[in-house]
Amino acid sequence: MTTGADRPAVGTHAGAAPTARRIAAQTAFEARAILRNGEQLLVTVVVPVLALIALVQVESLDVDTGGLRRIDFFAPGVLALAVMTSSFTSQAIASAFDRRNGVLRLLSTTPLGRGGLIAGKVLGVLVVEVVQVLVIGLTAVALGWRPDAAGVGLALLAVALGTAAFTSLALLVAGTLRAEAVLAVANLALLLLALAGGVVVPADRLPGALQHVAVLLPSGALGEAMRGAFQHGAMPAWSVVVLVGWTAALGWGATRLFRWH
Repeated sequence: MTTGADRPAVGTHAGAAPTARRIAAQTAFEARAILRNGEQLLVTVVVPVLALIALVQVESLDVDTGGLRRIDFFAPGVLALAVMTSSFTSQAIASAFDRRNGVLRLLSTTPLGRGGLIAGKVLGVLVVEVVQVLVIGLTAVALGWRPDAAGVGLALLAVALGTAAFTSLALLVAGTLRAEAVLAVANLALLLLALAGGVVVPADRLPGALQHVAVLLPSGALGEAMRGAFQHGAMPAWSVVVLVGWTAALGWGATRLFRWH
């Protein structure tokens, strides 16, 4: 016979590890799943590195750098692109197939819970981004990049804001579309945003109306934030407003529309 003191408290799971440990375990799993997957590793690390080398070394790519060296002009944008690949493209595709295969529904019923699962995914993305920043940053330094040290802290803030916005977008897409559709949409969106979203090339270098559209997109805001931090040691206030606004809107949408199965 059990007494009230012997029973687990309502809302708890008998024998379950502490919440922080469960989230840490899920974080490690999410990060390993991305870094051990050849396709994901190609998208998150190899492609941004190759893009950086090509943009810096191929002189025939005629871009107005505003008097900056090519490495100083392109490195912040490529880092922003890397954040997008891990927090949006990789996360959307992985979450969509986990949802199709019933993994998300199963994990959401474990002691980890839905909140712990989402926290693990977000933190897993941040771990991958640490690897990305180190690899791309060291490559850029080898190519002659010498960023403004005063802007490093602001750049990290920009990464956090960009991660929040694009992870929210990833979960919204992954939770509402079929996995096969997410695969196509995520890759196409990354390509379009990279070319015309104000990420690698500033919005004011884009043709026509794209200049005005790009500054309102999370991609353009992240690109401008990274360039402002590394090139001028200051982050544009408008970029912060745009990223926070997109995070709020996309997060609300993901919360309301996400289907776990």
